[in-house]
Amino acid sequence: MEYYNKVIESVGVRFLRGNNYRIEKPVHVLDYHDAENTLILLHQGSLKFGDEQELVNEGEILFIPANRKSSVAFGAASKKNEVVNDAFLDNKRKYLQTISFRDIKNTDEDCVTIVTFEAKVFDVVNFFHSLGIPPFAIRFNDRIATIVEDMVKETEQNTPGKERVMKIHTELLVIEIVRHILKNRLFMEELSTNSTYFKDPRLIDLFNYIKKNIGGDLSNKVLAKVANVSEDYVGQYFKMLTGINPQDYIEYQRMEAAVELLRTSKKSIRDIGKEVGYKDTAYFCRRFKMMYGLPAGKMRRRESLINVQS
Repeated sequence: MEYYNKVIESVGVRFLRGNNYRIEKPVHVLDYHDAENTLILLHQGSLKFGDEQELVNEGEILFIPANRKSSVAFGAASKKNEVVNDAFLDNKRKYLQTISFRDIKNTDEDCVTIVTFEAKVFDVVNFFHSLGIPPFAIRFNDRIATIVEDMVKETEQNTPGKERVMKIHTELLVIEIVRHILKNRLFMEELSTNSTYFKDPRLIDLFNYIKKNIGGDLSNKVLAKVANVSEDYVGQYFKMLTGINPQDYIEYQRMEAAVELLRTSKKSIRDIGKEVGYKDTAYFCRRFKMMYGLPAGKMRRRESLINVQS
């Protein structure tokens, strides 16, 4: 148990957005996903997910870890209601309309609460994604459902300490999700296999170095010096503990940093590319589109639209 206490202590969290929605039009999103973790609490109606379209019961929650894709059907969606995630996000208001908790209690229509949050190990690695946990339903857990509701209620307030309260709620949410997984012995093989990076301080040093120098030289030669291993071995060492090639991991972190800059700054695409380590803007744009499926400029416009609609 002490091991998992250390794991939880190493995870930094941040609330991103949350809202209640009435399902205006049933929709089946074939590849629903987000760059961060998503919880969908079903108040009433129909919610299904996965290849087998597993049913989420009213009062239960669908948890989708960061960057995991899942088929998700909001409402009684048929074949004609199928869309890809890009089309869903571009037309979100067509399918989901914001609604208050008071209105939820006074309507017979399908309603959900959606909360998105960040959980990263040493502010670098997407925690739940790195553990290899697939999307799953959180069943028989009123505690987590209450936290989700409290988070959205807090977003509607304009009172002192709001940001602090949201952080506390988000930290509690992550702890309760981990407790739920352990209590119900879910994904134990994934947890055992994919959490090895918590046990090796040299790897933690690498994570922190990469984060602090995301726009600089992160060649295997440099990484070898940080981890105090040979240049020939550092790639094998990193992949053995994380399951991913270090340069692939670095590119992913650079793209994540680019997404954050697109969300939070007005810097040009060229300047963002340089800041995260790409001297060639055209190459940065090609790699960005390859990783996320859309150009950086469109990602910026979409994030602005999501923030307006949330």
